[in-house]
Amino acid sequence: MINHIDLKQSLEHIHTLPAMPIIARKMLALALNTDEGETQLLKLIAQDPQISARIIGLSNASLFGSPSIISSISDAAMRLGLIHIKSVAIGMAAISAFTSPPEGKLKARDLWIHSLTIASTMRTIAKHMPAQIRPMEDQIFLAGLLHDIGYNVLSFIAKDLSDALHERLKTTPEISLLEIEHELLGTDHGEIGAQLGTYWELPVEIIAVIRYHHIPEKMDSKMNQSLVRLVNIAEKLLPDSGITEHSAQKITQQEWGNLGIDSNEADAITEEIRIIAEQVAQLANAA
Repeated sequence: MINHIDLKQSLEHIHTLPAMPIIARKMLALALNTDEGETQLLKLIAQDPQISARIIGLSNASLFGSPSIISSISDAAMRLGLIHIKSVAIGMAAISAFTSPPEGKLKARDLWIHSLTIASTMRTIAKHMPAQIRPMEDQIFLAGLLHDIGYNVLSFIAKDLSDALHERLKTTPEISLLEIEHELLGTDHGEIGAQLGTYWELPVEIIAVIRYHHIPEKMDSKMNQSLVRLVNIAEKLLPDSGITEHSAQKITQQEWGNLGIDSNEADAITEEIRIIAEQVAQLANAA
């Protein structure tokens, strides 16, 4: 069984991990403000049957409700929006780099449900934020999908440690996630994922989300913190969607205020999010 010292050494040789999938790298570089960019995005997605099927499935979900049935990527783009399907496609492609059977205690489906729920929740919360501090639309959903990619990396390079971590999370709810991780791993999934993000040359805003989504208070004050705080609040509102993370906490007036949201809106936002979580769960069960 690999120990946390071996894990540290593995992370020091991050270049030995899978490279970012070519399709994800190409999509990240695409600008969607031109006809050519839009055309290239749809072509790239169409080349991957798994991504295409997942996006079409999403477009037919009650989460994006419409009575008509979507059966093509171009129609899905019309319903979901190009920015949204670009984020989903990049997220799926990135996560697929670390899918290596047999699975351990971390199930790829469970993590996908969690990530999709958090991403959808972030979009909902962001709609209540003032425009001048609201993160860019293309970053919101991608940040939600990739914030926990450190779990994928850990399972890929140290499945025994990953299994031990997720077993502890299920059996010791009284101990914080980060305390358990630092005891078992000598680091945490945020730092593991951020190292991958740096290796993959992800946008700095996405790397910050991956690294700090459980510890936004440790971010450099000079950085734009709204995207990180958005993920942090989403996880506090939905601590056990798909996976267990011990992240349930009361959200303070100050935390809502950091997003430019009046805490008096919290109950209404929480109800919106409850409905979204149910819709994502229905989508997952139907898949």
